[in-house]
Amino acid sequence: MNKNLFDLLLILFITFLPNINASAQSSVSTFRIKTDSLNLFDKARNRSVPVMLYLPVADKKIRKQKLVIFSHGYGENKGGDYLVYSYLTENLAALGYFVASIQHELPTDSLLAMNEPYNVTRKSNWERGVNNIHFVLNELKRSYHDLDYDHLTLIGHSNGGDMTALFATKYPKLADKIITLDNRRMALPRSKSPKIYSIRSSDLAADDGVLPTSLEAAKYGMKIIKLTSTKHNEMDNDANFAQRDEINHYLEYFIND
Repeated sequence: MNKNLFDLLLILFITFLPNINASAQSSVSTFRIKTDSLNLFDKARNRSVPVMLYLPVADKKIRKQKLVIFSHGYGENKGGDYLVYSYLTENLAALGYFVASIQHELPTDSLLAMNEPYNVTRKSNWERGVNNIHFVLNELKRSYHDLDYDHLTLIGHSNGGDMTALFATKYPKLADKIITLDNRRMALPRSKSPKIYSIRSSDLAADDGVLPTSLEAAKYGMKIIKLTSTKHNEMDNDANFAQRDEINHYLEYFIND
């Protein structure tokens, strides 16, 4: 058997978390939620950065409320993609998290490169996403002083997961955890800080070197989970009830790990 394939199989089985019942219902939501849209503008880059906030409605202020920043998958610059993962952003808000979902693509942006090597041809796209995340984080710090910025979690799907992985590589001290949903091109950082988690689809493989070997996963405490019944394009709101429940279940486990 090819060594890389063997290592990947080891990851998928050894790092599966036996103490999680993934088929169980997600944690009971505690809070009602509300949404709020921010039309931010980065003067340094002359760029609009739309953000949707998903917020718990609480009778009392949530002390040390943790922040989650979400990055969507590639949407061919049509816009609105930061809104199409509401099953998971709303669930996290209902659990008490302050969730900010960023629209990374604008109609005027160049389309995502479709020629290899992707870690070269798509790097400028990911860099723009990293700049967006960094800008939004700084804007939130100005307006929401009481959030727990020491325990920031970044989550991203597909191309947004690649942006998330690059952000953690460039700014390892700014995030406490990153969780990627089937990022396939940008290598996950090999590090203990931030903590690294990834949920993999049932149908598409990552490029060589994106996922850790079994030895790397053990060394750095990285957790990689492969879903058996969810395809890459079924991780947004196209997911059915069972798929949503499974993904939310793992997200809740990882974010509380």
